[in-house]
Amino acid sequence: MRVVLQRVSHASVAISGEVTGKIGNGLLVLLGIEDADTHEDISWLSRKLVNLRIFNDEQGVMNCSVLETDGDILVVSQFTLHASTKKGNRPSYIRASKPDVAIPLYEAFLKQLELELGKPVGAGIFGADMKVELLNDGPVTIIIDSKNRDL
Repeated sequence: MRVVLQRVSHASVAISGEVTGKIGNGLLVLLGIEDADTHEDISWLSRKLVNLRIFNDEQGVMNCSVLETDGDILVVSQFTLHASTKKGNRPSYIRASKPDVAIPLYEAFLKQLELELGKPVGAGIFGADMKVELLNDGPVTIIIDSKNRDL
């Protein structure tokens, strides 16, 4: 699983003009799933996200997690995170999972994230054409790949 996460003051996702997920202060998580992903990746990544210390403490130092700040999380599926741009100018999405594999993993990720966070998580709709709005706070943007845990 690969995520691009952004610390936000607010974020929302809409489909055909209807908002399906909206948060205030917290994390916008763009999630890409590949066939090699497992429930171990879900557990590791969800735990990492809720405990990542990227929110400011009283001294203005990034020393608090979304859990500690009672922040929210909005998850948007994004298969393009597994794009390969090695050849030519048209990206290949061969590594991105097809819906029959990705949807159950996406739903399991949302459930695990809700357990870790202790409250509902906002979400888009898998495979839909979504419009995402956000106000990046910082800006703070981090890429995490569950297959490369050294980063």
